[in-house]
Amino acid sequence: MTETLKVGLIGLGVMGRRMLDRLAAQQRLEAVTVWDSDPAAIAAALVAHPHLRAAADAEAVVATPGLASLYIATPPAQHMTLTELAFDAGLAVFCEKPLTVDFDAAEHAIHRIEHEGRRAAVNFALASSPGLQVLQTSFGAASHRPLGTLREVNLELAFAEWPRQWQSAAGPWLNERHSGGGFTREVLSHFMFVVQRVLGPVRIGAHRISYPDDGVTAEIALRAELHAGEVPVRIDARVGHDERADYNRMSWRADEGEVELTSWFRQIERRRHDGQPTAADSQETPDVGQADQLTQWAAMIEGRSHSLPGYAEALAVQRTIEGLLKP
Repeated sequence: MTETLKVGLIGLGVMGRRMLDRLAAQQRLEAVTVWDSDPAAIAAALVAHPHLRAAADAEAVVATPGLASLYIATPPAQHMTLTELAFDAGLAVFCEKPLTVDFDAAEHAIHRIEHEGRRAAVNFALASSPGLQVLQTSFGAASHRPLGTLREVNLELAFAEWPRQWQSAAGPWLNERHSGGGFTREVLSHFMFVVQRVLGPVRIGAHRISYPDDGVTAEIALRAELHAGEVPVRIDARVGHDERADYNRMSWRADEGEVELTSWFRQIERRRHDGQPTAADSQETPDVGQADQLTQWAAMIEGRSHSLPGYAEALAVQRTIEGLLKP
């Protein structure tokens, strides 16, 4: 019989509540202990999931007997402190992105992972997307290039408002440029992870970031060109210019065809310029990637091979993101 792996959660905002629901729908990972700085958030979680135990504080969560992993869903300023706390307790860590803007603290955590054998991963949701597999097969280092040489990558993001309505309970930090908020860190980072997973390191070229004049609020537009090797990666992202609440389209154009992915890679379309048939296009439901992510999380806890992004990979993404945020 496969052992159930016990998980503690710190942070019961939107992402924490969603993770609780997902964990309750499967049997490999079991949420047992939770904590949040907001007592109302704890109370709501216990109503939705009566089997949970509320801890007195973060330290009490990681001290839970038999715990195998900690899930961190707090604002990013707390990520590294909680990671170190979990490492000290011998726990595997699954952390929300953005990882951190404190690069020194991230480097210290990575040193512990590499030299002490600590286990940790970051929640870039597209890491478990079938769309990522399509891109790796088409353009990755081991690909046979079925569509020829990749020539350009284009990404378009559009938000009717930021934060999005469903994020309203996350707290004011989500729309504050100096607190780890903004769509570039929260959303663009997912797609930048994909670019760097498939193509490797990128360098930032010309870019323009637009901020409100109040000195506090996060960015409202970004246009940028980066390069992965010789491949240009162009970004056009904006808030409030249309009614699309959460629009994203990513196209990868090669000599002999292209791959277009929309709606968080749920729609995948492959086209050949010569009209010849390609592999079947697909529409994926979020359940596909979410189920795989939990499987990969269990593998990470047990020290087995997994596809989740590690802290070093997440830090490389965050360095790119922070570079784009500089005027």
